[in-house]
Amino acid sequence: MNILAIDPGSTSTKVGVRRAGKLVKATIEHPRREIESFHAVMEQLDYRMEHLVRYLRQAGVEQVRWDAVVGRGGLVRSVPSGVYLVDEPLLEDLMRGVNGEHAANLGGVMAHAVAARLGVPAYVVDPPVIDEMWPVARISGMAGIERRSMFHALNQKAVAREVARELGRPYQELNLIVAHLGGGITVGAHRLGQVVDVNNGLNGDGPFSPERTGGLPVIGVLQLVERGAFTTEQLKSIVARKGGVFSYLGTVDLREAEENAREGDHWAALVLEAMVYQIAKEIGALAAALAGEVDGIVLTGGLAFSATVVEGIRQRVQFIAPLFVRPGEFEIEALIDGALRVLSGTEEARRYPGGIDEDRA
Repeated sequence: MNILAIDPGSTSTKVGVRRAGKLVKATIEHPRREIESFHAVMEQLDYRMEHLVRYLRQAGVEQVRWDAVVGRGGLVRSVPSGVYLVDEPLLEDLMRGVNGEHAANLGGVMAHAVAARLGVPAYVVDPPVIDEMWPVARISGMAGIERRSMFHALNQKAVAREVARELGRPYQELNLIVAHLGGGITVGAHRLGQVVDVNNGLNGDGPFSPERTGGLPVIGVLQLVERGAFTTEQLKSIVARKGGVFSYLGTVDLREAEENAREGDHWAALVLEAMVYQIAKEIGALAAALAGEVDGIVLTGGLAFSATVVEGIRQRVQFIAPLFVRPGEFEIEALIDGALRVLSGTEEARRYPGGIDEDRA
């Protein structure tokens, strides 16, 4: 099977080319100044497609007859986990950004653009809005505001399945806590194959991260608004992109922060310790949600390359369950694997239920 995988990020587009059973991955970097020249994510479509076509040409695969094209899922309506055919309802909601703007919205649109020219199917796999949460986990503490499932679903599911294979047991028979540690941090409770509780890192829930605030004292935020210190739009940007480590240290580069801490910057050391502390607290909370029945804790994402972060978390959570470390992201592999499951007939592609669930979208 020849499969093309497309994974747009904030300042890059990752590409996976599977031919003759071999996978080749590449990253197309987009300078921040060029990305920031666009006012909306969908305005980047032609720009990113031009770079994608150029890469495929340079890689000598522009004329490959793909069996399927698969893209990263975006912020659409809440759906169950699975592989989704990119049809008109899904395409429309990706382009509208019905659940918010994010570079991930471009994944299915770009996949469809390539696939349509060849008359082959386009898919997305485990979009960030897959929703398997327990009803009790949705209750926020204020009527009219519901906790919502939005997380690094693609990578969390991929590493959870990998750890299950290592343990020699089906993913559907395990209880795992998976922490995706990147620019944003999400920690999910995977119970018997479903993510029954997870923090929404994009919208200000859970631990703070290099660029996101995580949960904040509500009264303190309201007081900032009352004083006119920020508009609501400015606060949304801070919560999602300019909070966390950046708000304290002026950098989202963990390596820089760690180097400063090693050189005697006590404030940098305290901020990093606080981030690790909050991650461990989130893991502990989900262990309680699973009634202590935890088969393993998995750390993944870019921050899992940091020995300081991993060891700091290990010291606080190793009493709960064995720790598995899978640094980096495995999204391209997960996209390819999802498409292969459908093409081989081991899994049926789902149809996106566009136009329903308006209130929760």
